[in-house]
Amino acid sequence: MHALFFVLGVPLLGGAVLSGVGHRDVARNINVVFSLATFLAACVLAAQIISDGPTLVWRDQFFVDPLNVFFVTLTAFVGLTTAIFSRPYMRVEQDKGKMTPPRMRLYHGMYQLFIFTMLLALTTNNLGILWVAMEAATLTTVLLVSVYRTAASLEAAWKYFILCGVGIAQALFGTVLLYMAGDKVLGAEGASLLWTNLEAVKSQLDPAIVTLAFAFLLIGYGTKVGLVPLHSWLPDAHAEGPTPVSAVLSGLLLNVAMYAVLRCKVLTDGALQGPLAGQLMMGFGLLSVVVATFFIARQKDVKRMFSYSSIEHMGLITFAFGMGGPVANFAGLLHMTVHSLVKSAIFFTVGHATQKAGTQVMSEIRGLIKVNPMVGWGLMMGVMAILGMPPFGVFASEFLILTTAMRAQPWAAPFLFIALGVAFSAMLIRVLPMVFGETDLKPLDHPPALVPVFVHLGLALMLGLYIPPYLNDWFVQAAKMLGN
Repeated sequence: MHALFFVLGVPLLGGAVLSGVGHRDVARNINVVFSLATFLAACVLAAQIISDGPTLVWRDQFFVDPLNVFFVTLTAFVGLTTAIFSRPYMRVEQDKGKMTPPRMRLYHGMYQLFIFTMLLALTTNNLGILWVAMEAATLTTVLLVSVYRTAASLEAAWKYFILCGVGIAQALFGTVLLYMAGDKVLGAEGASLLWTNLEAVKSQLDPAIVTLAFAFLLIGYGTKVGLVPLHSWLPDAHAEGPTPVSAVLSGLLLNVAMYAVLRCKVLTDGALQGPLAGQLMMGFGLLSVVVATFFIARQKDVKRMFSYSSIEHMGLITFAFGMGGPVANFAGLLHMTVHSLVKSAIFFTVGHATQKAGTQVMSEIRGLIKVNPMVGWGLMMGVMAILGMPPFGVFASEFLILTTAMRAQPWAAPFLFIALGVAFSAMLIRVLPMVFGETDLKPLDHPPALVPVFVHLGLALMLGLYIPPYLNDWFVQAAKMLGN
């Protein structure tokens, strides 16, 4: 039986099981067990792709290659570490009365279904199923964001649902246009929604239809990426939902939406034989970086600040893929990886800090180094990593992106340097008092789950110093697949 069956089947089964028993104390452990099984299945799938190469599964409806198999493994890994982190975190939330048994059941069931929808979007070969999976991911995260049932969380969930629903509707229209373009070449029996079929005839696709399709797809899936000006749902969803949800939103869902954009860009580049798709991505990416950095400087809520940081980094990734070429594509893939690891680690530490302080307002969170030294140092190291300090992997990817921009797009380089400088100073000014300021708070009641934090930061540090050969080969192959 193909490993993909377990990659998709385990979280789907986990969602069904936890929807029934998610309110019990043992549910936190069951959630970890299902997440661990999904990660192990993803590792087996990755090993199969390394040994056998790209493969089509189940009547060509699913396709796994070096580009998506790594994201499958990364998604399963961060899903596992977030499940480990959420064990003590959600226990405290339940002790405080914020999570009732029905809400715990909803949280655990939707968490596994959310992982399933992301893995489905990453592995499907059918652009229609990709759209359905992205819509399903929206619906599951709406329920997760609103799980506290406060006025603010319900407003954030509704805003998220409306904005992303409109965006997904644009992506649906773009998908229909791609089908029209493919149908003209492949015919009625040509399975015109299969990405591999479209990729094989991309040079024959109607450029006018494909151009219009990519515009709608970029707007649609770009809403899920959090690109400016389609970003306003993201800070609210991060600020009002449980911190584990913030971790998987920033660390995983944004990557999945970017993956959908990249698949569509490959088809558009082949059809147009020109730089239009890349230029659009560079424009949206640069705008996102500049706008997000100045919003970072205005934030008072710690989770909102880091959500704008996610918008900044996804804009930088979009800009890198818009430039194209082997170096920029490699840098974009590396940046997606280290951003997922570091940003989720930051949210882990922020979750423990805000639980103890009873607030998300940064001016009221002080002395984390005294409340729990590991939380304080974890947050400090995470912030230094996300700001691009060497030798963390973010520095390596940003260095590659900026040097490539200086050579290929010199007009954009000053904007990138200024924006990153503003983000660096604004974030550091706010985080230093949180970690080293004076406080009268007592140490945390429950031992926090900090192993995921330092595992993530350790991996981000390793990727800044040394990229294992097999991982480097993955990045190189995926960068070549994305084209010029």
